[in-house]
Amino acid sequence: ISNLIRNDSGEYKLELNDKDGRTTAQRTLQLFVQAPVSSVQLVPECLSQGQMKVSCRSEANSLQYNWALDGHILTDSELFSRNTESNIIILRQNISGRLVCSVRNRVSYSLNETRISGCGFIFINCTSSGTQIVKWVYKENNTLCVEPTTVPPAVKHTNVVFSSLLTFGLRAVAVVLPLIGLFLYLTWKLKKYEKATPSALSATVENPENSVMMIQLNLE
Repeated sequence: ISNLIRNDSGEYKLELNDKDGRTTAQRTLQLFVQAPVSSVQLVPECLSQGQMKVSCRSEANSLQYNWALDGHILTDSELFSRNTESNIIILRQNISGRLVCSVRNRVSYSLNETRISGCGFIFINCTSSGTQIVKWVYKENNTLCVEPTTVPPAVKHTNVVFSSLLTFGLRAVAVVLPLIGLFLYLTWKLKKYEKATPSALSATVENPENSVMMIQLNLE
């Protein structure tokens, strides 16, 4: 077939006849005409809820697409949804890494990659004005569940009471410690004095006239 085009694809039959026109053999051939895979284009796009939509495009027919993130096939925890016909995937929030889309058909193969880093969304879970808030929000525009810039009154009161108690305790320690030291010093001096004072010991006998008084000095 000269100047082969895509529309030439189809089923072809070969028939062999003898000189009398009788069919002696038949063969059937299915022909597929495919163009080589063109360059692959990846187009990422952030969605309003923080997911990332990525489309993979190539100019060819009968294409097979495969996706990988950091060297492994995308898992359900990373993939929010996938459209096999248009080959568009939607990644969950805060998915980042090296995303690769590979495209092949019967005659060629091509791929392209891009590095994704999420869409700047954060997950909040808190209570504001009595309402529970659980959602993904854009970090730069977040006005929900913001940390308070001032200390609540109850916390301030608690801090004042604690500071007062701490000050009183330190003053009490400053008064009591010198008194304890003075008491220990006087007790030590008294014991030392008692050890240095001589003590008399009388010996009692049956005959007073023969009694003898013994004096023992304790000198230490």
